[in-house]
This record gives sequence, structure tokens and C-alpha cells, in this order.
Amino acid sequence: MSKSWIDEALAQSELGHEGLAAEGRRQLPLADPDPAGREQQVLDRIDRARRRRPKVREQRVTMSHGAGGKATQTLIEAVFLDAFRNPLLEPLEDAAQLTVSGARIALTTDSYVVSPLFFPGGDIGDLAVNGTVNDLAVSGARPLYLSAGFILEEGFPVADLQRVTESMRAAAERAGVYVVTGDTKVVQRGKADGCYVNTAGVGVVERDGALGVAQAQPGDAIIVSGPIGDHGITIMLARGELDIEADICSDTAPLNGLVADLLDAVPGVRALRDATRGGVATILNEIAKAADVGVLAVEDAIPVRAEVRGASELLGIDPMYVACEGRLVAVVPGEDADRAVAALRAHPLGEQAAVIGHVRSEQPGIVQLKTAFGGTRIVDLLVGDPLPRIC
Repeated sequence: MSKSWIDEALAQSELGHEGLAAEGRRQLPLADPDPAGREQQVLDRIDRARRRRPKVREQRVTMSHGAGGKATQTLIEAVFLDAFRNPLLEPLEDAAQLTVSGARIALTTDSYVVSPLFFPGGDIGDLAVNGTVNDLAVSGARPLYLSAGFILEEGFPVADLQRVTESMRAAAERAGVYVVTGDTKVVQRGKADGCYVNTAGVGVVERDGALGVAQAQPGDAIIVSGPIGDHGITIMLARGELDIEADICSDTAPLNGLVADLLDAVPGVRALRDATRGGVATILNEIAKAADVGVLAVEDAIPVRAEVRGASELLGIDPMYVACEGRLVAVVPGEDADRAVAALRAHPLGEQAAVIGHVRSEQPGIVQLKTAFGGTRIVDLLVGDPLPRIC
């Protein structure tokens, strides 16, 4: 049996190449003479694959198509964008920017199918309001009005429905918005999961300029407003399918006040996104792709609660891919980073805001993470479906 590579290395260090030859032992292969070149080849191959025209290869929709990663992006671009393509839709931001009789407004819509309906820190009701408010806020709009559509399963307890609507009322009051129209449908028992909520939101854009990830430029700083992964891990544990106990609550919250404070302090903010499905990793990839830039994030700079990190390790999940419902990612000019962080930390929802990385010109379209061990690894879009039904 041949010696292990450890034995070979020890032998080489003690005898040198001539000694190894004299002993009749196989020499270790030489180190790669051009590791940087090989790395660039890999990056180029990834970039070429990403630039291919998206195509849905599956014959049927799977849960991965709703997870916020590669499958979701392919479905959106190959099916919906292809069918409805127009200049207002093509930016694929969290809300459409419209001009009506000279006024600039933002319009967004979302659906909520979270399971379980009630979880530590919130429920489907306040999640629906906060999520819609946040999509408007990160588009630079002041949220004003919401619609609420309910799809109810036959047999759903009226008491639970009242609990959901009361939660929505309280959340709307906190965010300073009104639910002004709605719809109700009831389906047969077994045809839904108790209660689904669909919302739409309208806001007014009062500031000059437009926010968008395509505006990111080399030298920009990337900021997250607080610890990531709280919501997704809370939902995972609340299902009761795992024998794990942790003191974790959802971070669901309206971000319109936090966004207003940030934009007042730093008018030059280039982009904002709320880190929902697919987590922070997905947003970083959206920045890299839309702006054709590279992104370098620093693992040690990303705030993650110890409880979330511990639960993630037990579940084999990277917190960067875990959904938040009360956190935003901001792209600001590098010279404005300190001012932006200070503005966020002055608000209760941004007390742990931190710069987590920078935009760069190298490796356009690629997100890399500087690990705690000093190396780097590529952070790609989510492929599988580790956390279904988180919103």
C-alpha cells in the first residue's frame, strides 16, 4: 500500500528530492504554477453560465421555485419577465416606479403563505403588512395605502382570522399606513393551508433620484442594518419538527422610519433592499449581476446572533441565505459609509448596523466572501430549498 500524502511530505522534508529518488519513493506533485490563472478560469466559467439566456428546465413547478434563489430567478426571468416585459418591470426592484399626472408613486404586491401562521415575534398578519411596507420603503417611497386579499380554507377558525386581522390593524398603525380595500375567497377543506394573505401597497416618492442595485459602483460600501437570519430560523424552529430549543424571535418590523432617517442623512444612497427570501447572499448577487460589478464581503463583519449561528450550524444552513423580515441592505458611496452607519444605529431597528463589504471592479458578476480563516470563497445564489414557506 502506498504511503499517505502526510508520510510523503515528511519524507520529502527530511530527505529532499534526491533522497526521495534514492529511496525509490514517488515525489509529491509540484504546486500549481499559476493558481491565480486557474481561479480566473473558474470565475470566467461561472460568469459565462450566468449570462446564458434563462430557461426553466423542469416540467413542473417545485418548492425551489419559491425559495428566492437560482430557481426563483430563472422562473421570473424566463416566464414572467418574458411574458410581461416592459420598461417599468425590467428593473425587477421591490416596487415599480410610476408617474401618474406628474406625481411619482411606487406600487408593489406580495403574497404570504408562511407556516406556521403564528410564531415567536409575529404572525402572518403583521408579516404581510410589514413586508409590503418594507418593499415600498426600500424603493424610496413613503408608504400610504395597502390592499388585503384573504384566501381562507373551509374550517379555518374565525378566532384565528380575527387574531390575524387585529395583528394587521396594529402593524398598519405602527407603520402609518391604511388598509383601504380587500377581497376574500374561501376554498374547500384541504385546498389551502388555513389562511393565505395577498397584499398590494402604494406609496409616494418624494425624493429626487431613483434607487436601484444597478447603480452600484466600485468603491461603494455595503451595509446591513442589523443581525441577519432571525426570521428564517424562528420559522424553522416554530414548526416543531426539530428537537432544538433557542431563544429566537422573528425580526418582522416596518422599516419605513429607518429608511427615512438614512435617506435624510445620506441623500446619495444608491440602493436599498430588504433581505427576505434568499437572505443577504441573494441581494449581494443581485447587486453584482445588475451593476456588472464584483462584491467582496467579510464574514467576520456580518452581524449574526449567537443563537441564530448555533441553530444554523446544527441545521447545516448558512445564515447568509436565511430570510430576514426587518433588515435592509444598503449600498452607499464609500465616503458616506460612516455617516450611513451612524444614521442607522441612531434608530432602534438599526442599532447593530455594520459595513459588511464593498463593491469592486474585479470579477464582475461574482460575489466573494473573505472567510474567518483568511481565505475567500464564492457566494453563489441559493440552489436548494432549505427554508420553505418562510413568508
